[in-house]
This record gives sequence, structure tokens and C-alpha cells, in this order.
Amino acid sequence: MSLTTSHREPLAQEVTSKLRHAISSGLWAVNARIPSEQELMKELGVSRGTLREAIKSLAHVGMLEVLRGDGTYVRATSEIAGATQKFIGRYGNKHVVEVRLALDTQAARLAAHNATAAQKCEMRTLLADRRRAWDTNDTAGWVANDWAFHLAVARASANPLLAELYESFGGVFRTDLEAHSGGQGIGCPQEGHEDLLAAIEARDPDAAFETVAENLNF
Repeated sequence: MSLTTSHREPLAQEVTSKLRHAISSGLWAVNARIPSEQELMKELGVSRGTLREAIKSLAHVGMLEVLRGDGTYVRATSEIAGATQKFIGRYGNKHVVEVRLALDTQAARLAAHNATAAQKCEMRTLLADRRRAWDTNDTAGWVANDWAFHLAVARASANPLLAELYESFGGVFRTDLEAHSGGQGIGCPQEGHEDLLAAIEARDPDAAFETVAENLNF
């Protein structure tokens, strides 16, 4: 038995991995402009051609967007999120809602089985903040906490792929929340989320499923 020769990862792939990590770790936020080519070439110790190949690779999957004469901007935190944002516009709202229903209900079922005490505590805090935003008619705060609560449920599912898929729909889900908000009382049902948390805390997956289905049918 003989071993094949070990080869070092191609430099462009290595640079791509470093740029991807800078995005996924939050070092570069979504919609922020990344450092200039000169800065990155100096920091990474690579040529312009290698850097551009790495940026092109991440732009192809939707994580980056290159605006000629302006710079390169972060558009998604992962390849999944980037792909979702690239093709989501091809489908109507009905299809988006159906996908959300599938993800939300499955996340709720799994969270009822798997949520930790710390995750339940986080959900309670988010709902308290959501309630305060509702009471003060703080639309932006309400939307932010509502989305954060749903994402926390997805992460509590203990299924990292489901959580990443859910997060990849964040832009369109938040847009939907904002579209249903406005005016006193914001416009979306206040009830339902507390019921979902109660079902998760009671480890009742069927009740968790039902409350999500009812809440999305507004």
C-alpha cells in the first residue's frame, strides 16, 4: 500500500476560505463594503489576480456583489443564503409563505424536543423585548425582535442545516414582517408567540406545530 502525494490547497481556494470566514464570522457585516483590493492584497500577501479570483468565486454564489467603480459589498453570510437571495425573486409570495410554513413548523416541532434551558431563556427575553416594542409602537424594534425569536426557535431545533436554511430566508421574511406592520398596534397578531414558547417549554411538539400554523395564517 502506498500513499499519494499530498498537495497544498490552491492559493485562490485558501484566500476564498479566508474571505468566507470574514463574512460568516461577522467581521464584515451584510451590506457593508469590504476593504479595498490594495488593503486585502497587503493583508493576505497575494497578487491582485488571486484576490480577484477569490472574490469572483464568492460573488458567483451571491455572498459578495462587485459594483464597478464603487467597491465590493457583502450580500449574504453563506452560500445557501446567497443562492436563496439570488433565486427568491423568481417565485411569488404564496410560494415563499408555503416554504416559511414548512420551515417554521418543523423548527417548532424539533425545538420542542431539543431546546436547552439557555435557549428558552433567550426566547423569553426576545419576547419581552418584542412586547415592549409593541407597547411603544416601535416598528423597527418589533420586527427585529420578532425575527430574532423565530431564528432562535430554528437554532433550538438542534438541526444546523435547518437553522442555516431558515436564516437564508431572513431578508424576505423580514420584508414580509415589515409589510404587515404599520400604525398603532403594528398590524400583526401579538398573540401566538407566547403560546409557541409555552409549547416548547412543555416539550409538546404537536402544540408547537399548531400554534405556528395558526400564527402564520394572518
